[in-house]
Amino acid sequence: MFDEARLRAAPDLRRIVVAVDPSGTAGGGSGDDVGIVVAGKGSDDRFYVLEDASCNLSPNGWALRVKQAYERWAADRVVAERNFGGAMVEAVLQTAAKHLPVRLVTASRGKVQRAEPVAALYEQGKVSHCGHFDALEDQMCSMTGGGYVGEGSPDRADALVWALSDLSGSKPTLWDAL
Repeated sequence: MFDEARLRAAPDLRRIVVAVDPSGTAGGGSGDDVGIVVAGKGSDDRFYVLEDASCNLSPNGWALRVKQAYERWAADRVVAERNFGGAMVEAVLQTAAKHLPVRLVTASRGKVQRAEPVAALYEQGKVSHCGHFDALEDQMCSMTGGGYVGEGSPDRADALVWALSDLSGSKPTLWDAL
């Protein structure tokens, strides 16, 4: 499915977001990665995955990575999960760049339930990956109806879900926006 819809570059985009799934660990080589995914919505009402900038860095390191992705893609906003760290997530991002428009979201349902609307977009052929994102695509293939069957956390896949959910406007069924 990924290969059939894969593109080298995206068309003109109406919106671009950088989504962040922070890790509950200190970073720097230990623990889970921080999922950072950039995606956009085109004037054709399709969705485009532009970059997987996920990393295993300290809070300052991943916040700088988010800032760089935001600026590189001229994004509209940053969407960040608040479950690990709450206000700390926003503070870390604002320290890296005061100008970042950040929307904090809370995971109020399970991963499978949050991912279902995004999976439906893929099944309907409404999402293209602009490039190859092997680690992200591996995590996505490890999401099943029974949960995540891969190793570690699906950090990249979680960030992708936040990005596409924000772009598709499916916020009310996926999270409680604060």
